[in-house]
Amino acid sequence: MMTMMHSFWAYLALVLLLVTVLKAVTSLKKEFKNIDLRLALFTLIVLHIQLLLGLGVYFSSPAYKSLKANGMSGIDSYTRLLAVEHPILMLVAIVLITIGYSKHKKKTTAKSKFKTIAIFYGIALLLVLTRIPWGQWF
Repeated sequence: MMTMMHSFWAYLALVLLLVTVLKAVTSLKKEFKNIDLRLALFTLIVLHIQLLLGLGVYFSSPAYKSLKANGMSGIDSYTRLLAVEHPILMLVAIVLITIGYSKHKKKTTAKSKFKTIAIFYGIALLLVLTRIPWGQWF
């Protein structure tokens, strides 16, 4: 059940992250509105919920149990993706989003707010896209 929720919630998280990055990049010369703040905040919240779901899945997964039992030398590349690379890079991505959201609030101009969101959320999006286990999605 938790794995299914984590998988379905991931679609929402990915779409929101993509929309937030595209909105920030295309709005650099526009006014920073309340909806922009809400979009960045909602994306932050959705990704933090995804992290909590992911932690629940991770610690009950066969990949984690295999890593725990055999160490790094006893796992194949796909298990390494699921047990090491995916969790670590997703955590880094969420930290970047959290930092970006916090930093953008301290900016005074709309351009600097959008730029901060575009940079931090954009790097997070790239990290997420590189370490999604695409084989499980389709």
